[in-house]
Amino acid sequence: MKQKIRVAGGQGFWGDLLSAPIDQVRGGQIDYLMLDYLAEVTMSIMQKQRARNPEAGFARDFVSLMKEILPDCVEKDIKVLSNAGGVNVEGCAEAVKQVANELGLSGKVKIGVVTGDDVLPRLQEFLDSGIEINSMDTGEPLADILDKVQSANVYLGAEPLVEALGKGAQIIVGGRLTDTGLTLAPLMHEFGWSFENWDQVATGTIAGHIIECGAQCSGGNCQFEWQSIPEMENVGFPIIEAYPDGEFVVTKHDNTGGRINIPSIKEQLLYEMGDPHEYITPDVVADFTTIRLKDDGENRVRVYGIKGKPKTDFYKVSIAYSAGWKSVGTLVYSYPDAFEKAKAADRILRARLEKLGLKFDTILTEFVGWSSTHGHLAGEPPKDIPEIQLRVGVRGQSRDDVERFTKEIAPLILTGPPAVTGFAGGRPKVEEIMAYFPALIPKNLIETKVEIIEA
Repeated sequence: MKQKIRVAGGQGFWGDLLSAPIDQVRGGQIDYLMLDYLAEVTMSIMQKQRARNPEAGFARDFVSLMKEILPDCVEKDIKVLSNAGGVNVEGCAEAVKQVANELGLSGKVKIGVVTGDDVLPRLQEFLDSGIEINSMDTGEPLADILDKVQSANVYLGAEPLVEALGKGAQIIVGGRLTDTGLTLAPLMHEFGWSFENWDQVATGTIAGHIIECGAQCSGGNCQFEWQSIPEMENVGFPIIEAYPDGEFVVTKHDNTGGRINIPSIKEQLLYEMGDPHEYITPDVVADFTTIRLKDDGENRVRVYGIKGKPKTDFYKVSIAYSAGWKSVGTLVYSYPDAFEKAKAADRILRARLEKLGLKFDTILTEFVGWSSTHGHLAGEPPKDIPEIQLRVGVRGQSRDDVERFTKEIAPLILTGPPAVTGFAGGRPKVEEIMAYFPALIPKNLIETKVEIIEA
């Protein structure tokens, strides 16, 4: 058993800094690289991509990344865990296999493929068998929106990842694997921890929670003395330095920017926090009130004392469904009287929409430069505002009505208040709205599968 392992966070979301995982692999010693690509809306985006192209539906950035770093990972024996597979895990794994072959690494790379999270084809089966699936937010039954569902994915925990590592996988690709599980699995595998030891599982889970958002714990998006954080153009992504006794240190590579200290870690710990006594994951219920932090030197914070409770009998399932259409249009009004001009334009636009008889669920107006961030708390606008962006959005069930709205923005330039600019990019686009339906489903209904593909 190793006495220390280093798990590096390389992506906080699909679209994060492309150079970060490369820097993690080449900037110093690590044993594992975890890459989190998925958010709730991402699965529905990937599902729509695959509907148009059966070979799509996964994070192609991951494949490009593997082309860049796979030789380094093989040479340094760095294992990579990711949920880049989205809704086409097999397609993603096959693309990685092809990259390995192109790089001359045939016979040197084992790819672990974790499936079982996609339950879209089984929703009707669940309902027919009497399983109640209701929104955790509203209590609405799934049956009410079943015909509009675009994606449905269970949040899988670390167990199939540990299985894949045990089978020798160097690159692991899955679908809706939890952010925390991608870090927890290496600790469970290397230290031989039991999934029944709730304190240890909670420790690995909180380690994963701290680095799941990438540089958000190492200086990015930091509220505490953000002006003094050094070299953000070269920000170092976080690394978990873990030990068998259940303690770990959050750190980063030397000669990188950003900052890791107790305030930065506390900020990340509060991210997506509900009841701090019960942070529920598929693997454990972690008690955040037991976390202890200690300064361990420059850019090093030691974390210890963590307690956990038994996992629940349910998986959370993330369901996305079509909920109408939306569009957003903008114009910029300049000094003098910028706010008064924008306010008048909003009144004129609304009157024209009403005259046309268009039906919308919501019309929302924001005055960027005054009230878009703080709403009614912004108070009265000062008289000398140099410019205001009028931003108007509509949402509704009729695509035709939303489409007509997009044709009413440009006419304001010559038929509304003076001194307007900023109509860049042409007519606003109509976009489909994807709504979020979180629910619970009994774990005994879900079967995960782990396969190993050799390149």
